[in-house]
Amino acid sequence: MVLQAMVASTIDEKLKHEKEVERMKKKYSSGRTPLLCSKVPVKTSTDLDRSKPGVEQIDFVEHCGISASGEYVNSLSIVDIFSGWWEGDGVMGKGQERSLLALDEARKRCPFPWSEMHPDNGTSLLNYHVYEYAQSTGIDFSRSRPYKKNDNCFVEQKNSTHIRQVIGYLRYDTEEERAIISDLYRGDLRLYKNFFQPVMKVIEKTRIGGKVKKKFDIPATPYHRLLASADMTAEQKQKLTALYVTLNPADLKRRIDKALTLLHKSYVKHAHQSDKTTEMSSPFSMSLFIGQPTA
Repeated sequence: MVLQAMVASTIDEKLKHEKEVERMKKKYSSGRTPLLCSKVPVKTSTDLDRSKPGVEQIDFVEHCGISASGEYVNSLSIVDIFSGWWEGDGVMGKGQERSLLALDEARKRCPFPWSEMHPDNGTSLLNYHVYEYAQSTGIDFSRSRPYKKNDNCFVEQKNSTHIRQVIGYLRYDTEEERAIISDLYRGDLRLYKNFFQPVMKVIEKTRIGGKVKKKFDIPATPYHRLLASADMTAEQKQKLTALYVTLNPADLKRRIDKALTLLHKSYVKHAHQSDKTTEMSSPFSMSLFIGQPTA
């Protein structure tokens, strides 16, 4: 049987997925700089050096809720692919200067020097500000292939465990919320995750038919992986150990929960104010407020 006719609504329904694909391509490719892309080498996750600390995968996580309109908070997420050491920060919007400032602060907090930065193709991190910053600090700069999330698999995993499972999927778009998120990332959360949360690393993959069997090493925290690294100096290890003995994981967890409660209260307050503003701005609600009959 040959299809001879189709109504417009059916055509729209059949092409719904293709339209979404085209919209995503347009959204993420409009700001790309071809000249800069030609200067920044493309690397997959297997091309990155996993043998020593300093190679950082970088990404942004959006906290826009169900709407991407307007300005909202974004989480800067950075992970060292050797040890799993994670750094983060809260940034309002995706401005290139704000992103670079948060990136520089995260690098200064890190207990070891960076040798390479590896973001995806988003213009918040793939831009001349960050490129020149990498050149001036002697850090190699590489990028992922477009639309290939597996090239940034290490930071994508941390986006789930360190951000989404902690912060959630709500919309945060106030300076108060950004400050709470930023303080949490810079303080208690990074300490809790890096010093007390073990991570596993794949050491062997074996393909058996259509399945891949993975073998993992013994779980260890990023802190202990850094202590075991021959590329860390004795002074760096001593600083980490001195900080470690002052920490109480139970106390850190209580402070994290307290910060998350404060963040939720801020969100509820802001959402309630937004609802009241919407009600007051509608003709029906305004007529009730001023005592006028509705039209």
